[in-house]
Amino acid sequence: MSKLKVAASTFPFLYSHSGIGALEHLASLGFIVFEMMIFPPHCWPADMSIRERNAIRAKLDGEGWKFSSFCYPLLDNNPNSVDRLMRRYTLDRYKEAIELANDWDCPYVCAIPGPVNSLINPPYKWMRDWFVEGMKELVDFAKGSNVEIILENVPFTFLPTADDMLKVADDIDPAVGINFDICNSAYIKEDYAAALRKLGKRVKNVHISDSGYGDFKHDRLGTGIVDPAPAAKALNDIGYDGYTVLEIITDAMQKGNDPDGDIRASHDILGQHGWEARGA
Repeated sequence: MSKLKVAASTFPFLYSHSGIGALEHLASLGFIVFEMMIFPPHCWPADMSIRERNAIRAKLDGEGWKFSSFCYPLLDNNPNSVDRLMRRYTLDRYKEAIELANDWDCPYVCAIPGPVNSLINPPYKWMRDWFVEGMKELVDFAKGSNVEIILENVPFTFLPTADDMLKVADDIDPAVGINFDICNSAYIKEDYAAALRKLGKRVKNVHISDSGYGDFKHDRLGTGIVDPAPAAKALNDIGYDGYTVLEIITDAMQKGNDPDGDIRASHDILGQHGWEARGA
């Protein structure tokens, strides 16, 4: 059985490095496949000239680097906001990410449902209808490119579970895939191995990290509730051949944090459970 493949997210370096600087740094740790965070000032398509895009594309080709995925994090946007202007803003930024992904041969852009964290949230049907409408627009926009929109399961959104992902993906387009986050699933006490098997071939990209049940984290593996072993078994059972992205969120700007050590330690744990070993 072949080893599961590993990529690394630029998330820890969102504020400490430019996007290309983060790729160079992760390459120094032995990675050649990356998930790029789409967020200013790290990597923001609206602020990039054609010359900059082409220079980074040339760097990718020259180094033999590639992307597993792009992720536009749920930090400053909401695709199912009650404000139509926020919905439009969010969809337009996703379209810019799709165009950049096509330029850089990135196959997937992860789309995240909007948050539910107020004392009185909008009606579920409203949020669902807005999200489905928006994602249909993005799927149509991506047609003719080499990029697919994939949906991510995230706690504190109105669609946190694998069942939620399947049902809404079917309503958007039967071909829409899933970016399955193992830590997010574990945090809501979902059986993440069973969820992976249920999603099956819809799983196009995978995130992994760790957390406790208290504060929601994306820490190094081995520090919380995520056991990679059942996830590896489930991924092999469904014939998954994509990347598992180490999405360790440890801000490199904060004194005392060690994202490099967290990434190395997490990769070593993956290497013990059926993924490619670090340095392989």
